[in-house]
Amino acid sequence: MTESQGTTAQEAQATLLFVDDEANILASLKRLFRPQGYRILTAESGAQGLEIMARESVDLVISDMRMPEMNGAQFLERVREKWPETVRILLTGYAEIGATIEAINRGQIYRYISKPWEDNDVTLIVKHALQQKMLEQEKQRLEELARRQNEELKELNANLEERVKARTEEVRQTMGFLEVAHEKLKKSFITSIRVFSNLIEMRNERMRGHASRVAEMARSLAQHMGMGPVEVQDVFVAGLLLDIGKIGLPDYLLEKPFTTLTPKERSEVVKSPVNGQMALMALEQLHGAAQLIRAHREHFDGTGYPDRLAGLEIPLGARILTVVSDYEAAQTGTLLTRRLNRADALAFIRDNAGKRYDPAVVAAFLKNGIHAKGETELVLGSHELLPGMELSRDMVAQDGLLLLPKGTVLTEGRIEEIQFFERSGRKLVIYVAAPKT
Repeated sequence: MTESQGTTAQEAQATLLFVDDEANILASLKRLFRPQGYRILTAESGAQGLEIMARESVDLVISDMRMPEMNGAQFLERVREKWPETVRILLTGYAEIGATIEAINRGQIYRYISKPWEDNDVTLIVKHALQQKMLEQEKQRLEELARRQNEELKELNANLEERVKARTEEVRQTMGFLEVAHEKLKKSFITSIRVFSNLIEMRNERMRGHASRVAEMARSLAQHMGMGPVEVQDVFVAGLLLDIGKIGLPDYLLEKPFTTLTPKERSEVVKSPVNGQMALMALEQLHGAAQLIRAHREHFDGTGYPDRLAGLEIPLGARILTVVSDYEAAQTGTLLTRRLNRADALAFIRDNAGKRYDPAVVAAFLKNGIHAKGETELVLGSHELLPGMELSRDMVAQDGLLLLPKGTVLTEGRIEEIQFFERSGRKLVIYVAAPKT
């Protein structure tokens, strides 16, 4: 099959209009193109051609240059004015070069064909013209799709409170929407991931901001350890969505340290990395992040879960996330039976190098001071509070009672009241603004 014969179904459905005052020329063109499967229309003058154009949807028009009353240049100029998307081709003789140039300038024609023509050349010109038109139409369709999706994304971000109730399905549907979004929406895509990360954390006050801090520290550590841009991006996205597999867990399990779980509770929790991976596997561009989410609870000595991987079998991105997320969780009280301050959390990470954690990752984490970079708030115990510190979040008791609002500047008296409250057996998570350096 020659290139001229390889007409696609979409091209074959195209409508062609031939305009010429010579019946034999029209007959020749019809004989040439009818076997290609095109829909053929003919007109014996420019005026008749315009009448047909007014009532028919025409994809491509071929017009002779020399016609009475309205020549080809004038006719194609009118076509351009009224139907600019129609492809315009001019038939002309060698002696009509001046008029041909005028037609090119005024009618903005796609090509001109000299008479007499070669059949194969003409069919190829028409085929290529229709292909170009199809590409232009597809480009316009994709641009319109991207515009609509951008508007939908803005509306989604403006109605987050209504989206909380549809947690798991919301994430999947919106991620599916983002998968088909245009490359120009990449920035909005990352913004939406941040938004959904926040939605996951809205179930547990203690975890507010946890994912963002983990993602930022993990990205910085991945860069320090020489990972490539795509891998760093996977680490960052995985950090934001690290707990997506816990969406289906009861609220009380979100706060219990793993070591305090009953066998039945533990069997549910160990499924969360796999559930997190499965929730994202439908999105091809999140496959890398999904694999890191599955492996982030593996331990360097092989005692982790779900696959009992050990050492370098664990992806580097997952080894990084394990160190960073445990450092954060140790300070919020969701890793161990007691909440650690920053120094003790760092000591815990250091002491478990070679056991829970990759020694190389721990060394990079401690050496580069990543745990102290870019922090806007600290998680402290009541005994670590100092006068002049400012609350970066509302101080809320476990039963939801607001004790002190965000922005409160602590005094010695306030600190004593907080410490007395904790001595009564009620545990607090206290967030204060990090000191400016």
